[in-house]
Amino acid sequence: MTKPRRRHLAPLALAASLLALAAAPASADVPPPEPGWTLAFADDFTGAAGSGPSDEWIVDTGHSYPGGPANWGTGEVQNYTADPANLAQDGQGNLRITPQRDGSGGWTSARIETRRADFKAPEGGVLRLEARLQLPDVTGDRALGYWPAFWALGAPYRGNYWNWPGIGEFDVMENVNGQNTVHGVLHCDVAPGGSCDENNGIGGSRECPGETCQAGFHTYRFEWDRSGETEELRWYVDGEQFHSVPESRVSPQAWQNMTSHEGYFMLLNVAVGGAFPDGVAGFPTPTDATEPGHPMVVDYVAAYTK
Repeated sequence: MTKPRRRHLAPLALAASLLALAAAPASADVPPPEPGWTLAFADDFTGAAGSGPSDEWIVDTGHSYPGGPANWGTGEVQNYTADPANLAQDGQGNLRITPQRDGSGGWTSARIETRRADFKAPEGGVLRLEARLQLPDVTGDRALGYWPAFWALGAPYRGNYWNWPGIGEFDVMENVNGQNTVHGVLHCDVAPGGSCDENNGIGGSRECPGETCQAGFHTYRFEWDRSGETEELRWYVDGEQFHSVPESRVSPQAWQNMTSHEGYFMLLNVAVGGAFPDGVAGFPTPTDATEPGHPMVVDYVAAYTK
């Protein structure tokens, strides 16, 4: 692949570029709660290089939950492992989730979920789920099948695995095939169809501000707001809102089903192949051109309430 020529920067432009880099370090502290907010959960991934995530997380393995839908219910092809080649802290304040391909063409990757499953907007308040991430730095044909995600599932899914989408799913950030696009999606009600248009869900998307989603870190945030007369769900990238779902858009029973249980657990993963990347590409992924070894880099994950 031909590399683009480097542009020669004028001194002022070079200084501005260096200043921008300094302002966006590869590892940033978990932001302290804003006035009125409380930090409910945080992981800054400051463990030793090569170590797995802390005990705050469950590491999912295999091709499904025991007794659950095959291929995690989405058709993805990878085998999830706890191997440091797929899942490890880097010693510099980040967690890396890295898809790999073995000599026979089989794919591996990693998926983790919080042990806590009680993340919920307090009555009359707001829940914020947030992560600072750099998506796998690979694009074009080499990225076909890459499917990184930061999301949350309703607690009743644990131990059942067949009550989706009624228990609710908040996709804070999804990205496929190395495109410079962040997707935020709500899944709820029944599938197929229902008031959440399953299996598509109610989604919104946009390009990442400034640097592409793959070239730099961006902050992805979801808010569940119960402070008004009616509830609302909102999605943000770098503080810019790009999607919302008001309570009125979903059937009253579906909204009740996904908001009345004990709460949600958060997940991070990089899938390979499956319905979403295949649907966007228009053909099965990954392909022979798909290149392994590009991690999603997770700086921090946090939950706040007010």
